[in-house]
Amino acid sequence: MAAVLMYFFTVYNARHSGINMMDNTFIVKAAQTFVDGGSPYEDKRFLYFPSAVLVAAPMTFVPPYWLGWLVPALTTGMVMLGWFFAVRIFRVSVFSRLSVLGVLFLCFFGPFRNLAQLGNWTAYSALALPAALLLASRARWVWAGVVVGLAIATKPMLVPFALIFLIARRPKAFAVAAAVPLALCGVAAAIMPQPGLFFTKTLPFLLHGQDEFARPYDASLGTLLARVHIPGVVASGVAALLALALLVGAWRRWNRGDAEDIRLVETGVMLMVAANIVLKPAFDHYLLVTLPVLLASVIRSGSVARSPWLWVALIPRMAGFTLPWFDVVEHWAYSVAAVNVTVALLLLDRAFRPAAVKSAEVPDGPAAMDPAVPSLGEEMLSATAQPVR
Repeated sequence: MAAVLMYFFTVYNARHSGINMMDNTFIVKAAQTFVDGGSPYEDKRFLYFPSAVLVAAPMTFVPPYWLGWLVPALTTGMVMLGWFFAVRIFRVSVFSRLSVLGVLFLCFFGPFRNLAQLGNWTAYSALALPAALLLASRARWVWAGVVVGLAIATKPMLVPFALIFLIARRPKAFAVAAAVPLALCGVAAAIMPQPGLFFTKTLPFLLHGQDEFARPYDASLGTLLARVHIPGVVASGVAALLALALLVGAWRRWNRGDAEDIRLVETGVMLMVAANIVLKPAFDHYLLVTLPVLLASVIRSGSVARSPWLWVALIPRMAGFTLPWFDVVEHWAYSVAAVNVTVALLLLDRAFRPAAVKSAEVPDGPAAMDPAVPSLGEEMLSATAQPVR
């Protein structure tokens, strides 16, 4: 049933949404220019490293009709596979109730529908981040670096996430994560006319926050604060301070210990949320890179995913949610920013909260009399993590 809903609400809706895989179309168009002997950077909407052309070029040989079916199916599949990797970080079966509930959640999660309808390449990062965390949790750090490097070569979203290798003192993994995209970019640039346009045309366009076409959907904190008439310098300063706090918090979260899986996830998410808060633009489908691994951590005691504030913040991003007097499209960036700020504050609280000291006293209650007796919440989460039969 979850798979049927997933197909209907993503692949079918993407085919009939009218958006027509717009984001992927920009990339394929740029790749076609490359195949025809031109520079892909002649199109200002091609915003990726030269290596991304090597990924996009094969799509130029696929008829547009078939791309209309394949692209939403592939983006949907990558996000789903990323979710399955996320639950495996915590050694939960992909056939568990938690896994199925996660698929159902994605069906009604607005950013996921937007991702499939746009054909946005954020799907690669939504797959790569949990895959890298899964490999790291199994002590395969260099392979995690390879996965991150390939994702950066496709779309440079995970550049901030690569800092986790330095925080975890894994220099070889960091070197691999840097070397893979550099090598692929070098190959692509060698066979591409005018690769320097990336630095003279595309990079300034990105640093400027793109243009008026993208600005209404930008959920970066500095942009939104400026939209409510806070001076630009102040808005950028607030965003930068929160991002800096998250970077410090990521370092502290890693060094305070805890189970390897939850420590990896929360450190990695803090790095990515810091980027979403301070860098422009930050779109709603960027949430699909950070949220799945965070929500999968719900089975761990003290996880941010157990906070009701996180779920309250997610409500406006569910499909069909509207507010009176608010245009659904033009103002959804505020609800995306609310999710990012909520996640940031919850993770900072967890990172800087003093470690709990185990008391020698025996607390009251039947559970204290028998440590083997789980609480009601633990029983519910344990049942959720069991395979569906």
